[in-house]
Amino acid sequence: VQLQAFGGGVVQPGGSLRLSCAASGYTDSYGIGWFRQAPGKGREGISCISSSIGISSPDSSTYYADSVKGRFTISRDNAKNTVYLQMNSLKPEDTAVYYCATDPRLYKCEQFRLQIPPWADFASWGQRTQVTVSS
Repeated sequence: VQLQAFGGGVVQPGGSLRLSCAASGYTDSYGIGWFRQAPGKGREGISCISSSIGISSPDSSTYYADSVKGRFTISRDNAKNTVYLQMNSLKPEDTAVYYCATDPRLYKCEQFRLQIPPWADFASWGQRTQVTVSS
C-alpha cells in the first residue's frame, strides 16, 4: 500500500484545513494513523482511525492525542481509499509536517495509542505535507 498525504498550507490562527491521505490500494482492513513533526521536536502520533471491518462502535474507532482532541476530526471514505483529517481552530503550535501511515498489523486504535506495533515499524508511510499556522 502506498500512501500520499496532501492538503497542507498556510493558515491563520483559528483557521481550518483538511488533510487527505490517499491510498493506492485496499485499506479497509487497516487502521490509519496521522503523525506530525514540528521543527526540533520528535514525531507525534496525533490521530488514528481503526479498520472499518468488524468495528461496531464509532466511539471506539478513533483516537486523538490530547494536543488535538476537540479540534481535529479523522474520517475515512473507503470507496475512495482516503482518510481525512479535518483540522479546526488551528494554533501556531500546530505548525509541523504532517504525514499518514499504516501497517497490516494495525487494526484498532488502542494499538496505535500503545504503539503496538511500534510506529517506527509501520510498513507504509505517506509523503509529508506542511502545515503552517501563522498570522
